[in-house]
Amino acid sequence: MKFEDLLVWKRSARLSAEIYQAFSHSRDFGFKDQITRSSLSIASNIAEGYERDSDKDRVKFFSYAKGSCAELRTQIYIGMEIGYIEKAQGQKWVGETQALTKMLYSLMKTLRI
Repeated sequence: MKFEDLLVWKRSARLSAEIYQAFSHSRDFGFKDQITRSSLSIASNIAEGYERDSDKDRVKFFSYAKGSCAELRTQIYIGMEIGYIEKAQGQKWVGETQALTKMLYSLMKTLRI
C-alpha cells in the first residue's frame, strides 16, 4: 500500500485542489496564501508521515496534518465571516475538515503503541 491509496490522503488532496481553484483569482494575497498553504499542508503531511520508517514518526506527521485541518477550518470560518467564502461552500469545507480530523485521529490511534 502507498499513501496515494489512503482515503484520507485522497480526500485531503481533493479539498486542497478545490480551495486552490476557489481562490485562484483572489486579490487578497495574504489570505489566499494562508488558506492554500494550510490546505496543502494536510495532504503533504499525510504523505510524509506515511513514508516515515517508524510509527512514532508517522503519528507525529499525522498529528501535524490534524493541526492543519484545524488551521484550515479556522480560515474557512473567517473567510465566510468576511464574505470571501459563500456559506454553503464554507459549511461543506468545514464538514470535510471535520471528517478528515476524525479519519486522522483513527489512523493515529491504530499506530500508537
